[in-house]
Amino acid sequence: MRINIHILLITVCCASSFFVSAQKKKKNKKAETVSEVAAVEGLNLGNKAPEIEMLDPAGQPIKLSSLKGKVVLIDFWASWCRPCRIENPHVVEAHNKYKDQKFKKGNSFTVFSVSLDMNKQAWQDAISTDGLLWPYHVSDLLGWSNAAAMKYAVQGIPTNYLINGDGIIVGKALRGPDLETALENLVEKQK
Repeated sequence: MRINIHILLITVCCASSFFVSAQKKKKNKKAETVSEVAAVEGLNLGNKAPEIEMLDPAGQPIKLSSLKGKVVLIDFWASWCRPCRIENPHVVEAHNKYKDQKFKKGNSFTVFSVSLDMNKQAWQDAISTDGLLWPYHVSDLLGWSNAAAMKYAVQGIPTNYLINGDGIIVGKALRGPDLETALENLVEKQK
């Protein structure tokens, strides 16, 4: 009888150990699946765009993440940058054409302009002169030391990142007609 009790106890212990081990593996498998789904923050295509939070011309903070659900062009530029000013009409045209479109992963299109200006008045004047009508203009007025430009490793301007409604980078350095082509590829086609 004593041997049967020992065998029974060993069997129960082994079964319990097996059950606990199986539960841990299941839990770890679930965690791996979740981490594989969540995009890594970074600057490559497929990465989640790093957060930007800066002040607008009126001194109000704006976060990039506040635009979740929209396709967004993160546009690095400055009023003193001649190539940026030449590129601005293309950005305005794309904004006007796609701002009300429905996208595969986004319900509209907008621009989040990050200025590398140091002069607030010059920045505001360029926004007005170039007809940059979207409301998302930010800067810390630190020029090349701009925190967002440093976070995004900006080496020259104009430069940009296109993100979908989930904040995932789907395009980079889109200038001229390349921006419109990228947006057209993201538009939800009518069936």
